[in-house]
Amino acid sequence: MNFSDRHIGLTSKERNEMLNKIGVESITELINKTIPSNIRLKKDLDLAPAMSEFEYLAHANAIASKNKLFKTYIGTGYYNTITPSVILRNIFENPGWYTAYTPYQAEISQGRLEALLNFQTMVMDLTKMPLANASLLDEATAAAEAMLMFYHSRSRDQKKNNINKLFISENVFPQTLEVVAGRAENLDIEIVIGKPEEFTASAEFFGALVQYPDSFGVAKDLGEFIGNAHALDIKVGVAADLLSLAILTPPGEWGADAVFGNTQRFGVPLGYGGPHAAYFATKEEFKRAIPGRIIGISKDVDGNKALRMALQTREQHIKRDKATSNICTAQALLAIMAGMYAVYHGPTGIKQIAQTIHLKTTYLAKELAAFGFQLNSKQFFDTITLTAPTGINTEIIESIALEHEVNLNYLSESTFSISIDETTTRADLQLLLNIFSELTGGKEITLTNDAWNNTQSDLPNTILRNGDILTHPVFSSYHTETKMMRYIKRLENKDLSLVHSMISLGSCTMKLNAASELIPVSLPGLSQLHPFVPIDQAAGYTEMLKQLSDDLCEITGFPGMSLQPNSGAQGEYAGLMVIKAYHVNNGDTQRKICLIPSSAHGTNPASAVMAGMKVVVVKCDESGNVDVNDLKAKAEQYKNELSALMITYPSTHGVFESSITEITAIIHENGGQVYMDGANMNAQVGLTNPGNIGADVCHLNLHKTFAIPHGGGGPGMGPIGVAKHLIPFLPGSPNMEGIGGEKAIKSISGAPYGSASILTISYGYIKMLGAKGLKASTEAAILNANYLKANLEAHYPVLYTGEGGTVAHEMILDCRNFKKDTKIEVGDIAKRLIDYGFHAPTVSFPVAGTLMIEPTESEDKAELDRFIDAMIHIRAEIAAIAAGKADPENNVLVNAPHTATMVMSDNWDMPYSRKQAAYPIDYLNDWKYWVPVRRVDDAFGDRNLMCSCAPIEAYIEAEV
Repeated sequence: MNFSDRHIGLTSKERNEMLNKIGVESITELINKTIPSNIRLKKDLDLAPAMSEFEYLAHANAIASKNKLFKTYIGTGYYNTITPSVILRNIFENPGWYTAYTPYQAEISQGRLEALLNFQTMVMDLTKMPLANASLLDEATAAAEAMLMFYHSRSRDQKKNNINKLFISENVFPQTLEVVAGRAENLDIEIVIGKPEEFTASAEFFGALVQYPDSFGVAKDLGEFIGNAHALDIKVGVAADLLSLAILTPPGEWGADAVFGNTQRFGVPLGYGGPHAAYFATKEEFKRAIPGRIIGISKDVDGNKALRMALQTREQHIKRDKATSNICTAQALLAIMAGMYAVYHGPTGIKQIAQTIHLKTTYLAKELAAFGFQLNSKQFFDTITLTAPTGINTEIIESIALEHEVNLNYLSESTFSISIDETTTRADLQLLLNIFSELTGGKEITLTNDAWNNTQSDLPNTILRNGDILTHPVFSSYHTETKMMRYIKRLENKDLSLVHSMISLGSCTMKLNAASELIPVSLPGLSQLHPFVPIDQAAGYTEMLKQLSDDLCEITGFPGMSLQPNSGAQGEYAGLMVIKAYHVNNGDTQRKICLIPSSAHGTNPASAVMAGMKVVVVKCDESGNVDVNDLKAKAEQYKNELSALMITYPSTHGVFESSITEITAIIHENGGQVYMDGANMNAQVGLTNPGNIGADVCHLNLHKTFAIPHGGGGPGMGPIGVAKHLIPFLPGSPNMEGIGGEKAIKSISGAPYGSASILTISYGYIKMLGAKGLKASTEAAILNANYLKANLEAHYPVLYTGEGGTVAHEMILDCRNFKKDTKIEVGDIAKRLIDYGFHAPTVSFPVAGTLMIEPTESEDKAELDRFIDAMIHIRAEIAAIAAGKADPENNVLVNAPHTATMVMSDNWDMPYSRKQAAYPIDYLNDWKYWVPVRRVDDAFGDRNLMCSCAPIEAYIEAEV
């Protein structure tokens, strides 16, 4: 059986039955009724023949073997680490964890919410900050988010006086400086770069960003710097190595306003740059401004402890163009791994790892000093910067080091740095010493014992941490593999993921994440490569990324592609920045108007504002389509200022609008560029494409259309395809030559290829499906959606359809009248679906009071029929309320979901049976998912914000 038959859920018999139910003779007829003929592709995609799974796995191994795994001491924010096998096997490689969705529906997400709460608790503990989020995309973008948070939180006087200067230490990592500088341009923030010790604080500044330890490894007391800044109302953000804070003074003790960085060295593989979970911690005063998600403690309707995502009204999908961040996703899976690393090792283990790294570094520093190399500072954690003695330069050092398959970080003709990590062994230190002994004409060195254990640290007491770390019991409870395995499994079993049932979230494309696509991500040749190694050591990645880029270009109809953005929201921002650079290059600096339909996802307006554009909303007509007359009027009104149109296609309403080519023509006629949001690309692949439609830019959600798993809220990737005239402006990288266009915009992500290792997943998806399989997948996605429509439209109104009476790959069910007739809210339907074993579809987006359903191509007919049966049963339950047969205030919907504890209680006083509550339909007799908590009290959680693992009883009265 070929991979296409494994990936697509339907047999030919099922396909024919479904077509018959829809009322069409063939897939071709269905597609012709759904997609306008003028945008259909005239030929099949030109892609390599599909590989079998066996062939692809052999191919992936061959690719990985082309990468050279030298011993690398480059550091610069990325370090070798040891992923505990119990975490690798039971989380990173476990579909129960990686196929889950973002935990918006708290009741079925308690396991990963607890794991993310552990992560937040770890971060708050190590940084000594009172509030932390549940991860960001990478350290560089976390720094940019700190700048934005400080800028938008300026005092009234600072805003009145247009205080717009930000100080950045010249010793932050290069990629951090690059990303922050790029973000600053759009808000007219003036970046001042210099040495922290030479910085003179003044009222002209609103914020400052420093690195601790800095890029040269130096760890200095920041207390005076922060105090001087605060005296003039300057907020200070510190990029800190989280592992170092196990032994160094945490910035929170000095009064830092935000502390952020990377948690990659907490057991997360390098992956040639990612994915990794950045952390972000701050003060309570910023709780309404902190970017990303916050996991908080609340309670369910029975008063039991329950977790949820707190303060969601901060998020961009609600604030839209008023949002201070466009963050739409995080790095949940990697944050969970990092948090579990701390749980498994505990306070003693984490401190021992940090101390051992530091002592090995200290030992190496003293030995190299004896060889005549000058140390730039004795105050370091894991990184030392050295100046070579006269007669030796870094070219010579690099030549000899490469002969021994060793990478160092070369800074100039005479200076270099070495970063030691958890994986550095006695043999590694011996090799390093012998390289330098060879350089200086010394004798061969043999280390017979762990000599570093007798080394004395030179760190002053002023920067040494006092007190215990990781004091919550969760970090002292699971240190044997048996305990850890059971803890991970216990949390996994609380959650509902794709291993249980279909997740029909509209606009999210929760398709199969095939094992053969994911297995190569764990290969050492792909997972253990540093992103800044010499390019000849990454030949496998270079080949794979080039081929993936070419394939995505063929699929999208664009000649240019950047793989750097590591989320859909970042892809949006990158695409808009490329458009902006194009206009500026043409001398059209006034083009800052971005037209966005009212139905757009909230990240669209948030990204436009971040790119320095002004949002003008375009109306939608009664059919849910873009109002072409309104679009034309506004395009002509802003003809000289028009920068771009952001449009999703097929629309967020699940329809292929026949006016799309007219829409793109209107924008081009008025000097603008068309940005296509690729959220719904799963309905285009092989049948049409953005280039054919007339778009200039399109970002691709690889975590939707191209099979990267959602990971419970990340990782994701959002590469952008661009038309020929925009290729020169694709984003570059300060750490790698040849990335981006000739007039490249500044980096979007910290690593040159974003989260490079998971690009392997999309690469495998394309290679195993081939042109025929990709097209068949799109056809199946459209077929499945229309099959659901055909079965449900008699019970729930379908809000929008295309001109042929069909929907694209998703549809919207209108549930608004239920509230008027029965007091049943759409949220009640969502919670009741849990009792039937299903994750709810997308609730109240893009239209309040509706459900948006997207089944994807991976589901079989039996699963679709189970979902249909569940929805019809729920509709009957609503009808019973309307008919007076069920209590409108006390019924199976408003009380949903029902836990096992509730159903088994001796005191059952509900006006319906236990069977109706928990087993309302026969298929549940074979297997049932039991939700761990009843409906979560959202309002209580926001009033009593508690974002660490402390017992809720201690905080019930502490309203904020």
